[in-house]
Amino acid sequence: MGATPGSVRSFRAMRRMRKIILVLSLVLSSRLAAGSPPLGDGPPSWAYPVNSPGLTEPADDGRPLQVPDSAARFTLTQIRDLNFCPDWHPGDHPAMPEIVARGRKPAVLACGSCHRADGSGGPENARLAGLPAAYIVQQLADFKSGARKTSVPGRNPDWMVAIANAITSEEIEAAAAYFSSLKPRSAVRVVEAVNAPKVRVVDWHLAVASTPGTEPLGGRIIEVPENLEQFERRDGRSRLIAYVPSGSIQRGRELAASGGNRTVTCSICHGPDLKGLGPIPGIAGRSPSYVIRQLYDFRAGARAGAWSALMKPAVEKLSMDDMISLAAYVASLSS
Repeated sequence: MGATPGSVRSFRAMRRMRKIILVLSLVLSSRLAAGSPPLGDGPPSWAYPVNSPGLTEPADDGRPLQVPDSAARFTLTQIRDLNFCPDWHPGDHPAMPEIVARGRKPAVLACGSCHRADGSGGPENARLAGLPAAYIVQQLADFKSGARKTSVPGRNPDWMVAIANAITSEEIEAAAAYFSSLKPRSAVRVVEAVNAPKVRVVDWHLAVASTPGTEPLGGRIIEVPENLEQFERRDGRSRLIAYVPSGSIQRGRELAASGGNRTVTCSICHGPDLKGLGPIPGIAGRSPSYVIRQLYDFRAGARAGAWSALMKPAVEKLSMDDMISLAAYVASLSS
């Protein structure tokens, strides 16, 4: 079977990008001296929540459920079906291709079941809306090759490895074209604080604890849904709140702009407004929990692949406090 026009375009885009990366990585590496600060005792648990083996879900009573400002109704069984994408707001996006809406049983889950119909994602995964199509294609190639992993095995990125090994190139092209056509939106309200709510782990992300209370935030970012029920129903319009250390947004702004002799100016690759540059993804308005995991994974070597050479010199001298400040800053920006 011959190559499709879409696959040819993606291949050419990736080939051009690899040339750009080679040049930029050499430039970036030359700007920074060797020497990496310690990152603590391992991946921070608040950024890598892991489901408890004993985590149970409420039984489905068959009742049709709803979310604000939607006429749609879905049962709990439908919402939990990872081969089904609940489409609460069809007017928010174009018609979903089959691979996004339903996937392909048994091995390929519906892309929209986790990343939402509008590509908004959540703290537990990536926001795909507006990502360059060539970038999405490359990430699936990296998952398939084993180059892109996670610093905490057993988390949901392991699903992406399985999907990447089962999905076809035509399905990848369809999903990439769809998500890249969507307009990203900012869904996180960033609040600088000394204290944060006590939390629990729910489906690979944090949520406010069942028993209300607060505790010192310290050197953490605590990101939780504002309305857990709405978020768990996979409504793309649901919003989150991220508690970040006092002063971290300004520290991140300064670090992103100057590099502070520890990294490079973020706008060199991600654009002057950090909303992306060509095939390089935007980072403005992204989940700070997700950003922390990517920075940590790049530095730890868990996330590699064809385009990771750009990030290696940018992260190797960052401390955890630096990562927190950068994640807080970029999350505070509009998409």
